[in-house]
Amino acid sequence: MAVWIQAQQLQGDALHQMQSLYGQHFPIEVRHYLSQWIEGQLWDAIDLENPQEEFKAKRLLDSLIQELQNKAEHQVGEDGFLLKIKLGHYASQLKSTYDRCPLELVRCIKHILYTEQRLVREATNSSSPVGGMMDSMSQKYQQINQAFEELRLLTQDTENDLRKLQHNQEYFIIQYQESLRIQAQLTSLATLPPADRQLREPALLSKRATVEAWLTREANTLQKYRLDLAEKHQKTLQLLRKQQTIILDDELIQWKRRQQLAGNGGPPEGGLDILQSWCEKLAETIWQNRQQIRRAEHLRQQLPIPGPIEELLNELNSTITDIISALVTSTFIIEKQPPQVLKTQTKFAATVRLLVGGKLNVHMNPPQVKATIISEQQAKALLKNENTRNDSSGEILNNNCVMEYHQTTGTLSAHFRNMSLKRIKRSDRRGAESVTEEKFTILFESQFSVGSNELVFQVKTLSLPVVVIVHGSQDNNATATVLWDNAFAEPGRVPFLVPDKVLWPQLCDAINMKYKAEVQSNRGLSEENLVFLAQKAFSSSSNNPDDYRSMTMTWSQFNRESLPGRNFTFWQWFDGVMELTKKHLKPHWNDGAILGFVNKQQAQDMLMSKPNGTFLLRFSDSEIGGITIAWVAENPNKAGERMVWNLMPYTTKDFSIRSLADRISDLNHLLFLYPDRPKDEVFSKYYTPPLSKAVDGYVKPQIKQVVPEFATANPDPASGNPTYMDQGASPAPVNHPHPYGIYPPMSDSMLDGDGDFDLDDTMDVARHVEELLRRPVESQWGGQQS
Repeated sequence: MAVWIQAQQLQGDALHQMQSLYGQHFPIEVRHYLSQWIEGQLWDAIDLENPQEEFKAKRLLDSLIQELQNKAEHQVGEDGFLLKIKLGHYASQLKSTYDRCPLELVRCIKHILYTEQRLVREATNSSSPVGGMMDSMSQKYQQINQAFEELRLLTQDTENDLRKLQHNQEYFIIQYQESLRIQAQLTSLATLPPADRQLREPALLSKRATVEAWLTREANTLQKYRLDLAEKHQKTLQLLRKQQTIILDDELIQWKRRQQLAGNGGPPEGGLDILQSWCEKLAETIWQNRQQIRRAEHLRQQLPIPGPIEELLNELNSTITDIISALVTSTFIIEKQPPQVLKTQTKFAATVRLLVGGKLNVHMNPPQVKATIISEQQAKALLKNENTRNDSSGEILNNNCVMEYHQTTGTLSAHFRNMSLKRIKRSDRRGAESVTEEKFTILFESQFSVGSNELVFQVKTLSLPVVVIVHGSQDNNATATVLWDNAFAEPGRVPFLVPDKVLWPQLCDAINMKYKAEVQSNRGLSEENLVFLAQKAFSSSSNNPDDYRSMTMTWSQFNRESLPGRNFTFWQWFDGVMELTKKHLKPHWNDGAILGFVNKQQAQDMLMSKPNGTFLLRFSDSEIGGITIAWVAENPNKAGERMVWNLMPYTTKDFSIRSLADRISDLNHLLFLYPDRPKDEVFSKYYTPPLSKAVDGYVKPQIKQVVPEFATANPDPASGNPTYMDQGASPAPVNHPHPYGIYPPMSDSMLDGDGDFDLDDTMDVARHVEELLRRPVESQWGGQQS
């Protein structure tokens, strides 16, 4: 069902929230009459932080205006005439508003659609008939909203009491002035004759006694009112602290944790709109109470009455200032983190946001934000409030940015679009620590005032840890440092402490999350895959997953010590698999065509029970970022004996020449993908289409791979077994003519019993083939020359 249809069915506060999204910046009538068109556009495909996307936004703005004009032209009848004028007016209004800033229109509509979807989702959850139970998230939101309603009522109550106190105090002052006037009259009686004085004095004395008695009673009443008001404010501030703790220490910290896990490929952290709405409500309520306390202080100064109220008001004022300071400093956050693997001399971006900026009118005097890179030690000193002014560990270009207020969304943020780390200053490293294990952080800081300079705030926030590299070859190890930190950092840690060892299941969760994100696949690592990885990590032969559940893996085992018999670490091998799959094998992984995490012995055991020509794809044990084909076939040296062959591992270099699907198509002796799927059924949709016929006398060459021992002129898939041209002990290479190319002789066999091959030799062969194919073809084509 369309979102707009559901949004129109909202009720109560949700309906009011939906209606408040619209106004002159985007009329609700436009949303109504163009609902289908609006919901059909790819608003999320536009990156609001990229100025180069402006032309896309402009196209959408022009289309929106055109749709409105078309809608207006098709209105008929009396009512249609009025609507025609109104829609035409809206078209002109939107063009004048957004023509110079089309990205703001996209920002506005994305905000509207996101909020509508959230309101509809919340309404659907709360009304679902699942035994009257709401999920925990909805229940938590309901509790927060109930607390805000209680705070609103308390604040309204203290506002009423304050007005009553002010009214009573003003009347008290009038009566006090009356008592002063009576006293003045009594004093003036001394100048009158005794007869006149005796005549008038008793009445004045009686009146003075009455007024003074009233003043005494009223002074006690005022004092009680002040104490009652102060106690109510104490209750309000207690609830405010509790609500603020829930929002800042629970919800905002959870959002930051989700943001950290998103750096490892976890689900998106979610928008800040709900958090901002809560923080704005907090700011509004705190400010109202602060103003009330200041007014109560002003009334006390206007009419000092001895008692404990002065101390109480000072305490309240101090408490509310602490509360608002905590709110402002905690809501200065990084909305878009800088890259955690940061290469020098490379452009990068980040966005910081003040969640309460709009409510506190900070944008009336837009603050400037400065970005600095600091070391782990400097970050520790900063959090201890030690003097670290002007300390930095490098130089960032374009590191100053003014916060901008976006009227349509009510957000105050600074978008650093073109920062670049010019240089980095490293500290002395400890023991085996490498440069890719050294952590830095980007410090964002600003200063601004609120309430006519009543309060001045200095705000700071630290980015997630970043690892600085100077060359792409360091990216692999830097990513390992970031992954470990993101996965296992504990809330509130000392920068940037992480455990030295973690349980194997915890690490499995982290690498599975990373794998799915990098490969962009819903097919993650299965339990069998994880057992294979455990065997590799711990040099174990156990196939039982339970044997690994209580085992721990240290950082050194993960990415400092090489695997037994290899010159690379566990992470380097795993990262190579991810890179290869991401760049060249993603569709095949998603199709389930790649078993991948299988060792050579397992592959042999699996294939020996299958018909000849059955093959599987597994990641190379001996090479980073390699995948090999293993298949079962007759042993050419022993009649009647079968064996499993392993093709030299393919790498990214190989797939840049010819794809995996085409390579499998070339090898006619490969018939069935394990366990029993015909290979064309699995891979044919990825084959490169046949080359076109010769044009203008030129013929396009084509590269195909051939395995000499298994080359066959006439493969017969129906027979279930490949036909070998030569089954001798040392098969001779065979050349076959092809209408589009020539295969060169190959001096060495590509196959090896252990599957260990020299990549450079194979690349030499491939280059030799390419060189031959670039030569003119003479005799075969009737003398035509290129």
